Amino acid sequence: MTSQVLLSILLVLVGLFVGMIISFIFNYLRGSLAKKSAEQIIEKANKEADKLKRDHLLEAKEEAYKLKKETDNEIKEKKSEIKDAEERLLVREGNIDRRDLALQNREQLLDEKELSITKRQKEIQDELVEVENLKQEQMKELEHIARFSKNEARELVLKKVEEMMSLEIASLIKERETEAKLEVDKKSKALLLSTMQKYAADVANEQTVTVVALPNDEMKGRIIGREGRNIRTIEAVTGVDLIIDDTPEAIVLSSFDPLRREIARVTIETLIKDGRIHPSRIEELYDKVSKEMNAKILEYGNNALFELGITKMDSELVTLIGKLHFRTSFGQNALQHSLEVAHLAGIMASEMGENVNLAKRAGLLHDIGKAIDHEIEGSHVEIGADIARKYKENEVVINAIESHHGDKEATSMISSMVAVADALSASRPGARNDSLENYVKRLQELEALAKDVDGVEKTFAVQAGRELRVIVKPEEVSDLESYKIARDIKTKIEENLQYPGTIKVTVIRETRAIEEAK
Repeated sequence: MTSQVLLSILLVLVGLFVGMIISFIFNYLRGSLAKKSAEQIIEKANKEADKLKRDHLLEAKEEAYKLKKETDNEIKEKKSEIKDAEERLLVREGNIDRRDLALQNREQLLDEKELSITKRQKEIQDELVEVENLKQEQMKELEHIARFSKNEARELVLKKVEEMMSLEIASLIKERETEAKLEVDKKSKALLLSTMQKYAADVANEQTVTVVALPNDEMKGRIIGREGRNIRTIEAVTGVDLIIDDTPEAIVLSSFDPLRREIARVTIETLIKDGRIHPSRIEELYDKVSKEMNAKILEYGNNALFELGITKMDSELVTLIGKLHFRTSFGQNALQHSLEVAHLAGIMASEMGENVNLAKRAGLLHDIGKAIDHEIEGSHVEIGADIARKYKENEVVINAIESHHGDKEATSMISSMVAVADALSASRPGARNDSLENYVKRLQELEALAKDVDGVEKTFAVQAGRELRVIVKPEEVSDLESYKIARDIKTKIEENLQYPGTIKVTVIRETRAIEEAK
């Protein structure tokens, strides 16, 4: 039993020993195999690294070769371009050398020609001197033979011719002068008669009143307004006197100024159509109509130019022509008068072979100063000449303006024609009314006298000159000062004007504050 145990222990020990030996051998073999495998892996990696190195070196060498080849090609192309440029420069240099040589040859030829011409001029001058000497010798020989000098012979011949012709010339001049006087007198009468026959126009005096038709008599009350405020506003802003009488469905506008009357007429007719009649609306429409009237003035001017066939005129000058429609001369419409003068002057110019368009232009503009003579000091002749110079009109037109009343001497036939045409137009039966002109002039003087007072903005002569309404600047004139202005104007009227009856002076000062809610 004990031996079996010992044997079992011995076997166990032997098994352990053998297992250890086997384990050692196995571990040794495994380590040897791992080392060998690692060496193989390292060797393989070294081979692959060498291969990659060789491949990269080959690629680098190929890239370097390509770059070198491209660089060589570029250098070759550049050298070729430089060579071509050098050849072109050589060719151009050769052309320049040849041109320079040609210019030198030409310059040499010119110098030779100049020397030749100089030599020829000198020869010609010598020949001229020789010819002049020969002429002088021959003249002296002739004077010696004739026993007269050159000047004496010429004076003798002229004296004999003058004696022979003086009587015939005097007789011819006298005969022609008599015929010319008769012919001129006959032709001038025929020309004026023909001119007046060829141009005919109606004669219409300017009136100082305008009648406005009303849709019904109830409208009169609306125009008058509560306590007369509407009619007072209309008269104040327009400067026109409204006459409302028993005439059914009509009111009368009275004013010496046709422009004011026309603006007032259009304003009132617009108010009637609109139906809203109150002071602020009246002032609003008056301002609107005043602006529209400027366009109408331009239309009058353009129509006048179209009627006469005149073109190329400054628009400001056309506006001044249109304003003549609202001016009068002794009751005659200034624009109609200017058109008549233009037509008459054009007909006379056509008969006498002068410039027809220039004659019409001078006739149309001869009274242009009347368009603004109430705004600028001076006669309408001086103002008109200044306007013509400002817009660079022809000197003939300027002289026609200055000479049509004899202020200056006429320097052309057209200026004389304009003066004659002006007299013809003014002297036609019924064309002018002296009393109306004096009346208008008196009202204009009345308004102008009040305008000279400091602080006065607008003046309106109404009630046929029996009342003067003065609108002052409220920011400059106080209520107390307005009384002083009224007394000053009254004193100036009494000292400077002659007038029948009495003149009422009304000074109006008004300040308004207006805001608009939105």
